[in-house]
Amino acid sequence: MLDDTTGDIAGSPTASRARTVLIDCDPGHDDAIALLLAHGSPAIDLVGVSTVAGNQTLAKITRNAQSIAAAGGFSHVPIAAGATRGLVTAPFVAADIHGESGLDGPHLPEPVAPLDPRHGVQLIIDTVMTRPAGTVTIIATGPLTNLALAARLEPRIVERVREVVFMGGAIQGGNLTPTAEFNIAVDPEAAHVVVHENWEVTMIGLDVTHLALATTQVRGHLDAVGTTPARIVGEMLDFYGAAYVTSQGFACPPVHDPVAVAAIIDASVLEFRRAPIDVSLAEGPTRGMTVVDLRKPAPESCRTRVAVGLDTHRFWALVVDALTRIGEPLAVG
Repeated sequence: MLDDTTGDIAGSPTASRARTVLIDCDPGHDDAIALLLAHGSPAIDLVGVSTVAGNQTLAKITRNAQSIAAAGGFSHVPIAAGATRGLVTAPFVAADIHGESGLDGPHLPEPVAPLDPRHGVQLIIDTVMTRPAGTVTIIATGPLTNLALAARLEPRIVERVREVVFMGGAIQGGNLTPTAEFNIAVDPEAAHVVVHENWEVTMIGLDVTHLALATTQVRGHLDAVGTTPARIVGEMLDFYGAAYVTSQGFACPPVHDPVAVAAIIDASVLEFRRAPIDVSLAEGPTRGMTVVDLRKPAPESCRTRVAVGLDTHRFWALVVDALTRIGEPLAVG
């Protein structure tokens, strides 16, 4: 059984030590759950959301982010639209998984706040540069285009960011191609920039996110929360799960992106290993492959690490707790 409690999850930080977080995303069903998890956790102070084309076009996924903010009661958080495509690659969407809207399935509320007028890349830069150095964590759950552009446009953010955590890649295998995971394959050049910049980077790859399965038992705990946001999550998982059965052969869907958020809420939910990471830019079957060197202990200078294990019980407890804390926001009619 998952913990049936609205109190603090054992081992998670309290609100007084909340991490300042900006989420760069492309909602997307699992991105939407990641946003709700971040908002509902007392361990995270969500201060900004930037969007990037990935699961669907930029216009569609940005509206999805606004609707999820309305559903979850965090429309006060600035949301800014970012890059419309990869640095080099042509636009590519995952309509087979996320549908024509990028978030097919649930009935979503209308957005209640306008978009931030800044470009998403500028929102990232401003968020980092206007807060004390070493305090802002960036969680990226889509292609890494915005982060790469931000690092190039304002290089000073690299030394000021506390940590970059991205959902993408894999130690072995892929899901868009035999060797490449979707978020990396959509913009390998951007991923290459991000993993080679001089900041702390954590990769949350398919090796662990494929363990975060929304099983029948998990669905029961989510449904028991009984609120509109929890209902929306259930409806998302209905559509998303059916798409995974059809296109990927999974009996129940893995929710990739919330695992990256869980890594910040309670790092002990995952097991990590420090290791050098590279991204293949070669044309051909290895393009977008994340190359993780686990042959020996990483050198002391290594700033990258990868997730290698996940406590699924505790992960889902975090999700249930966050949805319970969100309750029934006034923004939902």
